[in-house]
Amino acid sequence: MLPSKLFLFILFCSFCMGSCAQNIPNKDDQINAAVLAAPEEVRADATVLGYDNQGQLIALRTGTGNLICITDDPNNEGFKSVCYHKNMEPYMERGRVLKAEGKNGQESFEIREKEAKSGVLALPETPSTLHVYEGPGEYDPTSGKVDKAFYRYVVYIPWATAESTGLPTKPMTPGGAWIMNPGTHRAHIMITPPRG
Repeated sequence: MLPSKLFLFILFCSFCMGSCAQNIPNKDDQINAAVLAAPEEVRADATVLGYDNQGQLIALRTGTGNLICITDDPNNEGFKSVCYHKNMEPYMERGRVLKAEGKNGQESFEIREKEAKSGVLALPETPSTLHVYEGPGEYDPTSGKVDKAFYRYVVYIPWATAESTGLPTKPMTPGGAWIMNPGTHRAHIMITPPRG
């Protein structure tokens, strides 16, 4: 017979594993939630990454289009799905690896900056867009919507500057485009439309 403490520990672990598995939405709901970030006309052809029953990020659907979408992480509060051009996958995938290794945002930035400058990390050769759809609510499979969610857009233009683009380094008007991280591998145009 198992000692009572060991038995309780095994019972607790079994309960946790069951809870985690139940916390992961089914494949179709994950796909439908993920593509909300994409323009409607390209949603059906997007590749979608989501989570298996162990919470590991996996490919849920291989598409024929130019966008890769990642569904909402069920372990995070609120909702956030993103879709980005496939040319950005080396950059995005490298970020996921560094995060899994325990690197923080600044460490990841510095590592990818060095790798991009040396040519080890491939970056998009043309402007490439990341679509973000997020909000405080949760995805409702019945309605296919997320309450109070909003869009924002990021257009990656590695190494660009305010001088090379004519963009300001902060918004001139609510929702106005501006350049963030100018002169770096992570230079990008930020566009956050006013909510409502």
